[in-house]
Parts: sequence; C-alpha cells; structure tokens
Amino acid sequence: MAKEVAKNYPEIALWSTNIDAQLMWLNKNPEEYNVVVSSNLFGDILSDAFAGLVGGLGFAASGNIGDDVAVFEPTHGSAPKYAELNPPIVNPIAMILSAAMMLDHVGEGQKANRIRQAIADVVREGKVRTYDMMRLTGGPKAISQGAASTVQMTDAILEKLK
Repeated sequence: MAKEVAKNYPEIALWSTNIDAQLMWLNKNPEEYNVVVSSNLFGDILSDAFAGLVGGLGFAASGNIGDDVAVFEPTHGSAPKYAELNPPIVNPIAMILSAAMMLDHVGEGQKANRIRQAIADVVREGKVRTYDMMRLTGGPKAISQGAASTVQMTDAILEKLK
C-alpha cells in the first residue's frame, strides 16, 4: 500500500528497512525524520525505544491520523499496572502533550503552544517530578520517595497556564 501511495508523492522518500537498522538510524540522526509509517508491531517497537530519548514513556505523545478520523493518546496507553494505586503516579505529560497534538490538528496551534510551554516550564523548574522523572521504580512507594502524583503534576502544569 505504501508503495502505491508513494507514487503520488515523489518528493517524499520511501524506505523499506529492517527494524534494527531503522532504530540505529533514528538514534543516530533523529533530525532527518518527521514521520515514520510502520506496522503496529514495528511502530510499537520504535515508539517504546525512542521514548527514552525524550525522557521516557511519560513524555511520549502519539497521534494516529487518518483521512477522516484522528486519535491522540500517550504512547504508554493507560498504564494499567498502576491503575489501582492511590494516589495515582502515572506521569500525565504524555496525555497532555497528546491533547496539544490534537489542538494542532484542529488548527489551535497557539493553545497547543501554551500547553507545551507550561509543561516545559514545570519540567525546567524541577520542583514537581513524577517517579519516572526521578528514575524511581514505579509502585506504591514512589510517593513516599518524593515523587509527585499524577494530580500534583497536572496541577503544576495547570498553574503555569493561568
């Protein structure tokens, strides 16, 4: 299918690569890639592997954009292994960045940029950090080790938007 679609866009390079070589090239020269189209399996491998370059799955937003429908979600999904923790500890930044991607998609770039700036300000300050940002093991002890909860991180970002 990709080869058929590519015929209509000769100015866009189409490569067919092995996943291990593609991971190496993306790691070595990430600035050369704007969009990567892949099967679900290889897309999952790529997104998980490269989430580490941006700080972990807690920062990895994603968008699945089709002709008629677009779905935006964090790469980590719902993080079900932490669903029952009280307070919740999942880093909300990926979800919030996914919402910013959606705003870009619907033509609300200024709002999206404000959100990204608020996130950047919180991260730069370093006062509110979720367990993954502190390189702690996730679980019920994360909060007692100084990690911010999902709600605390969300509140810090919202505060920057005021």
